[in-house]
Amino acid sequence: MWTMGTDFRYQYANSWFRQMDKFIHYVNQDGRVNALYSTPSIYTDAKYAANEQWPLKIDDFFPYADHPNAYWTGYFTSRPALKGYVRAMSGYYQAAKQLEFFKGRNESGPNTDALADALALAQHHDAVSGTERQHVAADYAKRISIGYAEAEDLVASALALLVNQRLSSHVMNPVTGFQQCPLLNISYCPPSETALANGKSMVIVVYNPLAWKREEVIRIPVSTAEVFVQDSAGKEVESQLLPLSNITSSIRKKYVKAYTGTAPAGELKYWLAFPVSVPPIGFSTYVVSRPKQTGHVSTISKEFRSDGSTNNSIEVGKGNLKLLYSANQGKLTHYVNSRNQVTASVEQSYSFYSGHAGDDKDSQASGAYVFRPNGSFPIKSDQQASFTVLRGPILDEVHQQLNPWVSQIMRIYKTKEHAEVEFTIGPIPVDDGIGKEVITQFSTTMKSNKTFYTDSNGRDFIKRIRDFRTDWDLEVNQRVAGNYYPVNLGIYMQDNGTEFSVLVDRSVGGSSLVDGQVELMLHRRLLHDDARGVGEILNETVCIADKCEGLTIQGKLYLRIDRKDEGAKWRRTVGQELYSPLLLAFTEQDEDNWLHFQQPTFSGIDSSYSLPNNTALLTLQDFGNGKVLLRLAHLYEVGEDRDYSVTANVELKRLFPNKKISKVTEMSLSANQERGEMEKRKLVWKVEGGFTEESKVVRGGPVDPTKLVVELAPMEIRTFFVDFDPLQTVPAAENHVAM
Repeated sequence: MWTMGTDFRYQYANSWFRQMDKFIHYVNQDGRVNALYSTPSIYTDAKYAANEQWPLKIDDFFPYADHPNAYWTGYFTSRPALKGYVRAMSGYYQAAKQLEFFKGRNESGPNTDALADALALAQHHDAVSGTERQHVAADYAKRISIGYAEAEDLVASALALLVNQRLSSHVMNPVTGFQQCPLLNISYCPPSETALANGKSMVIVVYNPLAWKREEVIRIPVSTAEVFVQDSAGKEVESQLLPLSNITSSIRKKYVKAYTGTAPAGELKYWLAFPVSVPPIGFSTYVVSRPKQTGHVSTISKEFRSDGSTNNSIEVGKGNLKLLYSANQGKLTHYVNSRNQVTASVEQSYSFYSGHAGDDKDSQASGAYVFRPNGSFPIKSDQQASFTVLRGPILDEVHQQLNPWVSQIMRIYKTKEHAEVEFTIGPIPVDDGIGKEVITQFSTTMKSNKTFYTDSNGRDFIKRIRDFRTDWDLEVNQRVAGNYYPVNLGIYMQDNGTEFSVLVDRSVGGSSLVDGQVELMLHRRLLHDDARGVGEILNETVCIADKCEGLTIQGKLYLRIDRKDEGAKWRRTVGQELYSPLLLAFTEQDEDNWLHFQQPTFSGIDSSYSLPNNTALLTLQDFGNGKVLLRLAHLYEVGEDRDYSVTANVELKRLFPNKKISKVTEMSLSANQERGEMEKRKLVWKVEGGFTEESKVVRGGPVDPTKLVVELAPMEIRTFFVDFDPLQTVPAAENHVAM
């Protein structure tokens, strides 16, 4: 195979093809080789016809380099804001498709098509990768934003329809629309900030797009301390108020103005945090109002500030998980989980690599594609780091300001056994003429033996060994960049006793360059082009009223330490919850209209059923005419977990309790051809070393048309078109919708 062309070649297509025609003509005139314009399928058929044995490769080719100092590992992190936006909108899109199914698809009304198109476009290798020019990145984001606006209308109308169907007849006014808060990440949510101020109740519908029940804590901004939370049955829910940090307030003011054109009205005082319980593929309703009785009010977090005068440890965390900090330096020192008896020494630090500008020996610079560091520099505050602890019944927070452009909040929830790190980085200063690539490191005493694991597109984890490949002799010219890998879901390392895992909220680059240490790159701002076709430096800025400064990034990491071989359950479950976050929608209602009546809850599946813990519903999409696209995935690898790396069963009748299934057709993964037809054309390749029965890939069996149970083997994804009988529905008594 001679692959034709590279980037930009077909700008001169006429010249290109004339020369290729000549090349083919003269090669064939010689007669020893037959050259032809081909396709991947023609090439594959020719290789299969050769009847040879082929080597089996089970890992990948990362990291890639086209030059000793040009490792293409910078783009794993480039444009982290766009990466985060694509991830967030992908989760929103899946939830919106589910609600579109429950409401019924409307081709002419608001639907999910525009968002689907924009997200598909963003999968281009110069889009979410961050290797496009600035104006192109802005165009991708704009398209996604336009698609979101239409999907937002769909979600609001679908939730209103579902809520009104379930409201008591005593409730006088139906809900006409829900507001959502796309700027909640910068603590801006007008409905939650204004509702209580005018004597109204705020009704929050919390939608769960996963097919298992979720117990989580949600946080919303409120402008008053006089708040009282009730669940769908009218029962009081314990809640906690957390004062906004200075960084959160400044980001809110700056970026709300950047997005909306005007600064937010009034000062925001608190985050309101409270636990929610949400059924699978369904919603629960919560009401936030001013308390009618004294004592019924949210708890304000107690604040503790270290003055650095004591050497004692500060313990943070109310539940099984405790983090210990040194009081005099405000540094994380230990991780303690009383349930699984894990105690470990852990430290966290920030630093940056200076981006190489190229030199006389090699002009290669660090840029959008290439990561070429020129030294590492710790980020330390000029004085003792600002260190504040907020304590309360729901969660504890540790606020730290390292310098004017790096800060973080560490959260430990009472009911969770992982820590949440919310980092804020930017604007990265470049006044010194040096581009910077900012990283955080978690250091432990684990003996990881050069080995760590990173995910492959959020699915299986691939074993990485520093400076080593199993199937060729590796020469690493760049010790840091040459050991960086893409991290889409998470990264972990282990020794004989424990394993340390970090999950991410967007794709980043990461590594373990020292035994017992995990490193993740969080943000990049560079001053030179790396000469790989972008023709523009990676220097993202935000301009407000003609004043431009570097882009600020806010993101989250999630970390946990388990006993060896016990971390997979957390990585897979929480990883899925990060991909599909809870969707919040808000509406104002007169207090008297709502508070005396039970609020609705809803589950789109049989209320006594949820998917097995090792299985996820990836896609539920209405195709009209009684047809739905259903995609199910097994979340575990073979041997990954002793309990969950087993075949799972999904009962379709209980997934669709109020519909009569008339036909189930299994499709290819992309749903563009039937699996049965595809199997007929499947090629069976000869593999070097031969196949044993044990090494054959296990697959779930055919779906019995009567039992309608789908089998999923480890790591299997199966895609179906499910047809419903439009004339038959299951009687209401069997329709297990929670009320």
